[in-house]
Amino acid sequence: MLADPVQSRTLIARLRAEGHRGAWLALLTQMLTVTGGKGSLISHEERPWASATFAGSRQRFTLEFEGEDPIAGGEALIAQLPDHEFAVPGHLVADAAVVSVEHSLTGIPRMLIECDILLLSGD
Repeated sequence: MLADPVQSRTLIARLRAEGHRGAWLALLTQMLTVTGGKGSLISHEERPWASATFAGSRQRFTLEFEGEDPIAGGEALIAQLPDHEFAVPGHLVADAAVVSVEHSLTGIPRMLIECDILLLSGD
């Protein structure tokens, strides 16, 4: 579980050290910045996407927040994601949406957020 921005940077550094690259990592970094570094990456999926005029990918992230303070960070992401201005070199975020939110109040409060981002290639 990520509890502060330093740990978020540690997660991103670990992912890069493991060989992860690409625009999805920039998206994750910026989403964790919105949450104040209070979230854990549970899963990431990337699917190719194309229309008659554009090509890109659909990115799906599942983030987990445990505890009251981290949940507040998750709520910030829910509020800000649709209008957030992502900066991803060589790409344009065409759409960003929260597609599901799951709350659990038994034991330690927990929230799962699933986000869907349409990323267009700038080429």
